[in-house]
Amino acid sequence: MSGTFTKAMARNIFYGGTVFFFLLLVALTVDTTTNLHKSDNSANLTPQVVAGKHIWETRNCIGCHTLLGEGAYFAPELGNVYTRRGPEFIKAWIQSQPTGAPGRRQMPQFHLTDQELDDLVAFLKYTSGIDAQKWPPNIEG
Repeated sequence: MSGTFTKAMARNIFYGGTVFFFLLLVALTVDTTTNLHKSDNSANLTPQVVAGKHIWETRNCIGCHTLLGEGAYFAPELGNVYTRRGPEFIKAWIQSQPTGAPGRRQMPQFHLTDQELDDLVAFLKYTSGIDAQKWPPNIEG
């Protein structure tokens, strides 16, 4: 091999790298698409879950909490709170806020009705059923 780098060598490296990374992109796209179809949770999407998501959005819960890694980090991750705590704990926690404990951030009282609480719990149950690829990394969010 000579000590000089020719235009032909540079062209071959460019085209070879382009083909390699294009094929890698196609392979990763196919892998992601097949994994997304395996973990389809849309059958569990009920009108109650939709109503719970509406409550989540209108009360700006994502302004403090994260949901599957998205949102603010002032309060706990809620992607798996249904499996961690259960529906009765979630309802009791929301109804008991703010706790008035000094030195702690406080969740506001939203004055949710029993139906709204059930809808919000249904939404959190739905999110706990999403295959989040082992996110959050620990059980407590």
